[in-house]
Amino acid sequence: MTDPTPSTTRPVRILLADDQPLLRTGFRMVLGAEPDLDIVAEAGDGAEAVELSRRLLPDVVLMDIRMPRMDGVSATRAIVDARLPVRVLILTTFELDEYVVGGLRAGASGFLSKDVPAEDLITAIHTVAAGDAVVAPRILRRLLDRFADVLPDPAASPPKALSTLTDREREVLGQVARGLSNAEIARALSVSETTIKTHVGNVLTKLGLRDRVQAVVLAYESGLVRPGA
Repeated sequence: MTDPTPSTTRPVRILLADDQPLLRTGFRMVLGAEPDLDIVAEAGDGAEAVELSRRLLPDVVLMDIRMPRMDGVSATRAIVDARLPVRVLILTTFELDEYVVGGLRAGASGFLSKDVPAEDLITAIHTVAAGDAVVAPRILRRLLDRFADVLPDPAASPPKALSTLTDREREVLGQVARGLSNAEIARALSVSETTIKTHVGNVLTKLGLRDRVQAVVLAYESGLVRPGA
């Protein structure tokens, strides 16, 4: 378990969405012991997860992918499309699962394996709740390279929003999509890390994206970066 840290902020409110009661019980036992985490509800399928997200507005949904009635990808898309102030963290049995790519494209803030250490899961929940992504760019790039066949037709027209980016912002987006950290991009472009953070922030704002994960996916979808390149 993580050491409790003094905080004046309220606990992160979590919705567990998994069709296996035993797994939900395990997650509840681990997460419920954390003073800064609050399990507000459990859902046994994707449709219930969407319904509870609309009603309870949890901070984070821990979302399984394979569930009855509505799978995790469709449930994630429904939550994101509804513009709820809710973030989705996908949990999967297999790290390289083709459905994970679909989940990220649907608007999930990241994914973890279900056998991740408790400390890593807790850290990931806080990271997602704070508005960041938990999928390392290099891991996402490997996923996209492996499952390139599920991406849209590369001949499709790129999003018009890309035209709003400056040349340097497009360059930074390309570097982000290739898995480089802000520090690595700063060294490659011979500028400060603060400058790169500003560029990344501008890219996310102009493209209407929530985090680096969505930026990487868009870079692949738009053809700015080609899978396997």
